[in-house]
Amino acid sequence: MVILFRLLLLTALIVLAYSAFKYLFHPRRKLEQAHERKQFFFYDDEKDVRKNFMITYKGVMFEGEKYLGTTEQSFEIVSIYVWAKQTDQLKGFSKEDFQFIADDIHLRYPSAKLEWKSPIKELLRK
Repeated sequence: MVILFRLLLLTALIVLAYSAFKYLFHPRRKLEQAHERKQFFFYDDEKDVRKNFMITYKGVMFEGEKYLGTTEQSFEIVSIYVWAKQTDQLKGFSKEDFQFIADDIHLRYPSAKLEWKSPIKELLRK
């Protein structure tokens, strides 16, 4: 009976350690930390084209919607729509900031046409 209890306790400790490890190194947690620290972080599951990606930059959270299409060689992400989750936090952003985000997206998805949603779209047209 004592041996069974020790095995159960050891199993519980292993499960707890594994859960803590997965929590500490999960990319979504890193995104939240970067958002709090107002740093840049790109969170994306590149294998799943149906999942939107998230970007945090200077304390503002952006979301990008990917669309799969055909290029001359293969199926790729051909269209991306990006918007700010809270547009009231965009105060102080310049065209250069949005260009930095666009350049990083184009590094990951070179075939994609990037479109910004309102009100960013209006700023970039000026």
